[in-house]
Amino acid sequence: MDTTSRILMFLEVVEQGSFAKVAELRNIDRSVVSKQMNKLEDDLGVRLLNRSTRSFSLTAAGSEMLKKAKELRDLLGETLTIAQNYHTEPKGLLKITSSTIIGKRYILPVLIEFQQRFPQVQVEMRLEDRLVDVVGEGYDLAFRVGPPRDSSLISRAIARNRMLIVAAPKFLQTYGEPKTMQELAKLPAATYASDGLRISELPYFDDKGNDTTIDINSVFRANDGDVLIAKAVSGTAYCAVPAFAINDEVKSGALKPILTHIKLPDYHTVQAVYPHRGLPVRTQLFLEAVRDYIGKGIPCWEKNIPGFENMYGFEVKEASPIGRWTA
Repeated sequence: MDTTSRILMFLEVVEQGSFAKVAELRNIDRSVVSKQMNKLEDDLGVRLLNRSTRSFSLTAAGSEMLKKAKELRDLLGETLTIAQNYHTEPKGLLKITSSTIIGKRYILPVLIEFQQRFPQVQVEMRLEDRLVDVVGEGYDLAFRVGPPRDSSLISRAIARNRMLIVAAPKFLQTYGEPKTMQELAKLPAATYASDGLRISELPYFDDKGNDTTIDINSVFRANDGDVLIAKAVSGTAYCAVPAFAINDEVKSGALKPILTHIKLPDYHTVQAVYPHRGLPVRTQLFLEAVRDYIGKGIPCWEKNIPGFENMYGFEVKEASPIGRWTA
């Protein structure tokens, strides 16, 4: 490993916060990372890290080197982008991460067709709902709901993300169909819960147009949208879900949108997130293919919900291709 590679590894160590995490990401032994950091300090003739048994801190020299390491990574990335953009045929590795449902239903079909068109492009895809370190883990694209927390990343809205409330006919026979949000609050619900997000309230606009919420009587929690839908289909709980979680359940009659006269607020749009503005050709082409597949006006998943355009107080504004909810 040369000095440049060690500098980039040093940057990873600082961003990940431990030698062990870098070793896991690179699939190497932790001792290898430690040895390379020692060699880097020998190469530069300065100590970069103050180490203890369980942690480390940056020295003054390490803090300065960290700035240069970030500049080096950006420069190398831009250099590779320039070179890749000269290829007439997209090639190389496309590394993508996505939340689970979006990845399975709306990204995977595009990937399959994309590789048929461009067989020299290799793809690595990871599906998980945790917050991913796009830069530190080396992803070209991340598909997520809502803007990134890291302001240094580029974020592009690719589709609106409306919510709806659904219940199975069996559920409505058992509990009766609620007419108000206060009645809904008393009924058993299936809700999303993960390490980073736990849904306990349902926001809506009251009759006067004021933002308000109801507490959700959650009897079942899961970190997977398909599981929540399956629970609702069983007739033992209702759920409030984004439209992209609905497949054919509404069309088939397995689920019914309820309280459709209630005005629901805007929800975070589906976003494509990437580390740099200068995208390689393969990444740019793939991003455009995803946008075409999902649809640049009405997203394809809303077609699974007949009459959805007239539900939950939604109005499409001509000035906005994403649309919005109005109170």
